[in-house]
Parts: sequence; structure tokens; C-alpha cells
Amino acid sequence: MMKHPQVNLKTERTLWAQNIEHIAGVDEAGRGPLAGPVVAAAVIFPKKFVMDGVDDSKKLSARKREELFIMISQQAMSVGVGIIDHKVIDRINILQATHLAMRRALENLAIKPDYVLIDGNSFNHDTLRFQNIIGGDAKSFTIAAASIIAKVTRDRLMCELDACFPQYGFARHKGYGTRQHIEAIRTYGLCEIHRKSFHPSILQGELLS
Repeated sequence: MMKHPQVNLKTERTLWAQNIEHIAGVDEAGRGPLAGPVVAAAVIFPKKFVMDGVDDSKKLSARKREELFIMISQQAMSVGVGIIDHKVIDRINILQATHLAMRRALENLAIKPDYVLIDGNSFNHDTLRFQNIIGGDAKSFTIAAASIIAKVTRDRLMCELDACFPQYGFARHKGYGTRQHIEAIRTYGLCEIHRKSFHPSILQGELLS
């Protein structure tokens, strides 16, 4: 156990004071990209556990995220991951796909949580007690840990997909709409893992300019 986490433990402490023990933090990675899956993670730590360095994954370097990914995986009581691919995203839309990934992450936990903290404002669950927290990856230690698991898992998947579609540069931009990515789409068109439902609204201007 280490001291001085970089993120807020206020919510967790409030729940601990109510004798709520198994708190799951949930976050996602990959809502915004133009290609690839959306990935959610759920993490449960032992009660009152703290790990130094855990923060919103967007604030950490890739190397630091990888280091913390290993530490979280080793020291958490349980980690669950949910992955929803581009085909499902196109069929049910990205918001519903994100919620589905979060539910699958919770289902894949080895321990049933007593309470769930979720990054965002629109998740709901029929049987678990939960709380949505806007900007939760910067406000909750447990959500921040989940954000690291989700981000590293998705980044690794996109690096694997880069080997299948090397012309798009997925290992570098992870499917986000960078200039390089859009230029590749101009040149090669859309590939199998692109989210087809995203492109009419997001890319029309760039592709026609």
C-alpha cells in the first residue's frame, strides 16, 4: 500500500464509512475514434487500498500507463473488461455500445460489487447500486484505475490491428481522427474496422475539401 494518490478519494471514503466494501470503478476508452472497438474496464480494490500514481489515464504517459496497468492488474481484487467492436457500434450507436461495454466489464468481474462508480452521466443498471460522476476519472481513484485498464487494453488492440491495416497508422493515432488518419482514408478509403456510421457526419467536410 502506498501513500498520496493523485486523485480524489472523497467518494470512496464516503462509501467506506457506510460499510460499503466492494466498490467498482468503471470507465471506457474509445468513444471518439473513427475506427476500432470501444473498451470499458471495471476495477475493485480492497477496502481503503491506495496506489500511488493512479490518475486519469489522459494525464499519464503511455509508459506510465503500462506500468500502472501491471500494478493494478496484480493488486486489484478483480478486474473486468468489456469490448464492443465497430460492427455493434454501427448497429446500436456509440453511446449504447459504451454502456454495453461497461455492463460487460461489470459482468466479467470475479466479485459482485456492492456499489459502482461510473465516469459520465448516463449509465444505469437494473440490479447494482451505482453513481454517475462527470469527469470521474479525475475525481475518483477507482474510476481512474479503470480508465488506465481500459486505455491500455484498447491501445494494445489498436497496435495489433495496425499489423492488419498498416497503411492507416493505427498504432500511432489509435483510430482517432488525426490529419494523418484522415489523409489515409482519402487515399485508401475505409477499411473493415472503420465505424461506418461515424463518417458521413464527421468526415464529409474533410474528405471533400
